[in-house]
Amino acid sequence: MLCGEFYDTRDLELRRLSSNAKDLMRVYNNLPAENMELRNQILRSLLGFCGENARVNQPIWVDYGCNIFLGSGSLVNMNCTLLDTGRITIGDNALIGPDVKIYTAVHPIVAAERIDTDKSGKQVIRTQTAPVAIGNNVWIGGGAILLPGVTIGDNTVIGAGSVVTKSIPANVVASGNPCTVKKMLSDEK
Repeated sequence: MLCGEFYDTRDLELRRLSSNAKDLMRVYNNLPAENMELRNQILRSLLGFCGENARVNQPIWVDYGCNIFLGSGSLVNMNCTLLDTGRITIGDNALIGPDVKIYTAVHPIVAAERIDTDKSGKQVIRTQTAPVAIGNNVWIGGGAILLPGVTIGDNTVIGAGSVVTKSIPANVVASGNPCTVKKMLSDEK
């Protein structure tokens, strides 16, 4: 799955991993907001990596959790969906706005290629993944959607509501559907 090869989402091992993540996510989402110690403990069990001083506001929605790597000082705001069938890497000091959706799964466009039959004659939906990488000091505006395989370069700002279909370079402001570069950012303060 993580290598980008076709896989069956109903695989028993994958279902077990996903169910474990859903159980941890449900507990996390129902904790009192001020219980930071237990929230951090659960995040470290749920995510593949959670850096120092990273914060994830409740609620959060994930597929597996273990394929999410959250950098130090980063913030994932409330009601974000990180469908991590593939790897999602979020750099240090990144700000992920509320209601952001990050997707890593993709299916063939042609139905005959998307729907297959396994050895036992059971129908299988063919799925593969493409990782998403978000650089350091990035700000993803609320309601943005990042599609499989995109990379967002360091220091970049993605406007609220944007749909990122292709990678965006470092040090720019980008927005729209599809998301495109609107201006370059200078290094001056």
